[in-house]
Amino acid sequence: MTLQGKDQLPLSLRIADKRDVRSQFGALCYRMKGGKPQVLLITSRRTGRWIIPKGWPMEGKTPGESALCEAWEEAGVRGKVTGTCLALFSYTKGVGAADKLPCVVLVYPVKVHALVNDFPEAGQRKRRWMSLKKAAKRVGEPELAHLLKSFDPHRL
Repeated sequence: MTLQGKDQLPLSLRIADKRDVRSQFGALCYRMKGGKPQVLLITSRRTGRWIIPKGWPMEGKTPGESALCEAWEEAGVRGKVTGTCLALFSYTKGVGAADKLPCVVLVYPVKVHALVNDFPEAGQRKRRWMSLKKAAKRVGEPELAHLLKSFDPHRL
């Protein structure tokens, strides 16, 4: 039996430390403006590079719910997950002066209903709406850039 979207089961992390899992869930936050999709990128806290909201799995939440929580905490997004996992991309996460973790991010589409200014990481990041083409040029991960170039919310 394959479970998709809202039918996914919440995760249980009791069998592994989140750093052992090395998987994250990301939110591709989007809106339509003038009939064209725009995506919301944020800056990372340490390096200031452009990224999507993402984070570790959360106990008792589905992957999509975890992605939506990250969108709220990191970007002040109020919205809804509108589909199943779009794609995945890999990157190396710096976790200290010399430590690096290879990570895989499963990306979920999030239709943004509102952005609020008072959110947990406000003041720690910049956020900006961009066209798909511009966003693809700004991110550093080639797989994420490919996803951004090919994203079509009408096919969700």
